[in-house]
Amino acid sequence: MIEKLKSNLESVRERIDEATKRSGRSPGAVKLIGVTKYVNVDTTRKLFEAGCDHLGESRAQVLWEKAEALTDLPAQWHMIGHLQRNKVKRTVACSDLIHSVDSQRLLTAINESGRESDQVVNVLLEVNVSREAAKHGFTGEDLPAALEFVSTLQHVSVNGLMCMAGLTGDIDDAQREFALLRDLRERLKTDSPNNVDLTELSMGMSGDFEVAVEQGATMVRIGSILFEGI
Repeated sequence: MIEKLKSNLESVRERIDEATKRSGRSPGAVKLIGVTKYVNVDTTRKLFEAGCDHLGESRAQVLWEKAEALTDLPAQWHMIGHLQRNKVKRTVACSDLIHSVDSQRLLTAINESGRESDQVVNVLLEVNVSREAAKHGFTGEDLPAALEFVSTLQHVSVNGLMCMAGLTGDIDDAQREFALLRDLRERLKTDSPNNVDLTELSMGMSGDFEVAVEQGATMVRIGSILFEGI
């Protein structure tokens, strides 16, 4: 299994590097987050051993379980799915970055958890670029007010923005949506509060990550194609 995981990782990284070159950036500009939501703890461990040290989970309880089971690994854990406020405290305790912050109420809960544990919590703000009713996230119009609100929080640091392409669109729609997030970031970062650094763009998954990289992604969230043939 390890050899197959290494091969899959190498293939994905080569595709990321090619897309990075097409976007005029240097190799290494994009971080691969290995999404392990469909595999068990043992396979997650093997993915890390194959060379993927950034691991992502979309369900809080599974993140808690895997982070606890794999405490011996120096992995970086990413919470990439919808986060409920009653699950914030345990998620903050085991996450290096929360990608999916989608409301001021959630920001408040994360800030309170950071205050209690005396830490600054690193987050990304999720943006609903496709404006689909079934999806979570701020609208582009909401973001200036959200960033102003973040400026009042002492235990939250916004590292960038995150989005998912629309559920019903094609690759051209995804490209437009990723470009929207990139352009939104560029407009906002010129006048951001001190605890906001819009460096990161988390966008792109197994079916559209190359387009995301071409549009400026700094993080891609890759799951299913890492485990093909396992």
